Amino acid sequence: MKKFSVVVAGGGSTFTPGIVLMLLANQHRFPLRAIKFYDNDGARQETIAEACKIILQEQAPDIEFSYTTHPQAAFSDVDFVMAHIRVGKYPMREKDEKIPLSHGVVGQETCGPGGIAYGMRSIGGVLEIADYMEKYSPNSWMLNYSNPAAIVAEATRRLRPQAKILNICDMPIGIEARMAQIAGLQDRKQMRTRYYGLNHFGWWTSVEDLAGNDLMPKIRQHVEKFGYVPPTDHHATEASWNDTFAKAKDVWALDPTTLPNTYLKYYLFPDYEVQHANPQHTRANEVMEHREKQVFGSCHAIIQAGKSSAGHLEIDEHASYIVDLATAIAFNTQERMLLIVPNNGAINNFDPEAMVEIPCLVGTNGPEPLVVGNIPQFQKGLMSQQVAVEKLVVDAWEQRSYLKLWQAITLSKTVPSASVAKAILDDLIAANKEYWPELH
Repeated sequence: MKKFSVVVAGGGSTFTPGIVLMLLANQHRFPLRAIKFYDNDGARQETIAEACKIILQEQAPDIEFSYTTHPQAAFSDVDFVMAHIRVGKYPMREKDEKIPLSHGVVGQETCGPGGIAYGMRSIGGVLEIADYMEKYSPNSWMLNYSNPAAIVAEATRRLRPQAKILNICDMPIGIEARMAQIAGLQDRKQMRTRYYGLNHFGWWTSVEDLAGNDLMPKIRQHVEKFGYVPPTDHHATEASWNDTFAKAKDVWALDPTTLPNTYLKYYLFPDYEVQHANPQHTRANEVMEHREKQVFGSCHAIIQAGKSSAGHLEIDEHASYIVDLATAIAFNTQERMLLIVPNNGAINNFDPEAMVEIPCLVGTNGPEPLVVGNIPQFQKGLMSQQVAVEKLVVDAWEQRSYLKLWQAITLSKTVPSASVAKAILDDLIAANKEYWPELH
């Protein structure tokens, strides 16, 4: 089997060790000759990388490993770029969440004004990586799961139309894992699903087992009472996520014929979200206090002891999806996967230029979207509004336009008025001086 070279862009991320472990667990189907890390924060990356170096020496000494802050060294001779960058890191995520909440508006990292702020930071970073890839390894594919995926996907579609970039999200995968549990299956790969929407903004219209039996009635019956909280939840789920999975029952009630993505709660129940949020302590604080400390603590312990057993690092569930995607491209498997792609008529009665999240068959030449057909008025109306927000954000970034960004925030379903949108925007501009282009 051919062996591949991969660069993880965002080498200092807390998700990077989980990706390395997932890549190692999948050497039988996606063999590697080299793994490289790239990050513009060398000190942060060094801790993650030195721990991963020990893991690789123990488990796969034949895989060449390096880490760098130099683009040419990172992006030369690679087949795949796995990108998960967070421009501004968690301290900026905290501002994305707290600034809208201070105005009584949903504070969330990918939805509403917080997602727009994050998008304005991410666009430049992802385009920069695309340009390095084009310069040093033009035949490579970027598997991008940098958030907010919808805005980033629209920006790459418009500003780097020739780039070989696939935009993916792990949230539907996590929800499908719960559906499988609810249906009494071992895992989500025992199901075949149909889904459509935008990133963090979609609906399942069909869930079957591999024999073609309809699983929707059983799952719907459960979701009506408990949301996506499985009968026996083996996951150690944090309180904020548990609430998200449980709230799905209220989102589901708006269209009981489908099963919803959990993120729809931010758009359909923003009042509930604001009431249940703590403006002083948001999800960003939870992540910094728990995941950030745990991963870096484990990495320090591994480095100090010189062996991987000294720390506790876990395979990330979402990382398996990245390996599936890389394998599909590398070996032309034609696997069916949910990807964010230009609509181009797949959803018949919807904007052909919208970046939609739909099932695709994936092979060496990339994704082949499957036809969805017409969608109902309710979903079409919600999606049209959200696509307009995403397009206006990219307009604002490209044109350096204050007005376009004000329009984008005003149009978000999470924001009650243009005056509130303006107040939030002015606070976000002040907070993002280092990261956004200057608006005029």
